[in-house]
Amino acid sequence: MNQITVKRTAIEGLIVIEPTVHRDARGFFTEFYNERDFEEAGIRTHFVQDNVSRSVRGVLRGLHFQKHFPQAKLVRASRGRVFDVAVDLRKGSETFGKWHGEILSEDNFRQLYIPEGFAHGYLVLSPEAEFCYKVNDFYHPGDEGGIAFNDPEIGIAWPELTGEYPGEPLASAYRMTDGTPLIMSLKDEKHPLLKDSWIFE
Repeated sequence: MNQITVKRTAIEGLIVIEPTVHRDARGFFTEFYNERDFEEAGIRTHFVQDNVSRSVRGVLRGLHFQKHFPQAKLVRASRGRVFDVAVDLRKGSETFGKWHGEILSEDNFRQLYIPEGFAHGYLVLSPEAEFCYKVNDFYHPGDEGGIAFNDPEIGIAWPELTGEYPGEPLASAYRMTDGTPLIMSLKDEKHPLLKDSWIFE
């Protein structure tokens, strides 16, 4: 019996997955990954590595992609709540430059399957969050690429984030609705707009 519910998004290949959760007086049990169930859902990806990051509210990581060794990812929040975003960067795709966002949390158990050829990022909405993701290729130093999180042409509607586009992906121009400063790495604050990115070189 398949233990997952699959929802196809408007972007081909980008899939929302919800596992069956068994609850009783002790708590819950669920399978976050079962290769057979995923293959039956049409997801035939061999994952080779599990990664975990921990962040506080207001942290925005992204938008990241890999240039020559694109990775497929299976992402979820094992603790807390995040807004997770994937942007289609596949040349020739009918939805090139389009984005999809999902609230992923420890309460909804939701996962997002992101195939190769997407930029990815997330914003932490809870006081703290642990973000887990599987990837289908190992890390290749120097292969990282990035797109500005606030690229007006992409137009991501980040929840609980206020501010006006200053012409650059600067964290200082934004705050969360409760006044929490937006927190980003210096590297993420230097990402170009999509139209100026490596993709078009």
